[in-house]
Amino acid sequence: MGHKKLRNLLFRRSFTACKYNQACKAIYERIVAKGKRKNIVSIAVCSNLLKQAFAIAKSGLIYDGNYKSTLVKH
Repeated sequence: MGHKKLRNLLFRRSFTACKYNQACKAIYERIVAKGKRKNIVSIAVCSNLLKQAFAIAKSGLIYDGNYKSTLVKH
């Protein structure tokens, strides 16, 4: 669902993100290790890229690859 060109752009950029973005690379390696198809893994990376983009837009901060959330996960 959603805008076809945006989905296509995100999908193509997910491959680059797996090389240079540590958070995306970690997701990629974790899901591939579970035996999932690379197409499915790329969708998960796209989702992570969207989450990062919205967090940056919402906070107004510059992207920091070493950022760790202060929220406690249960």
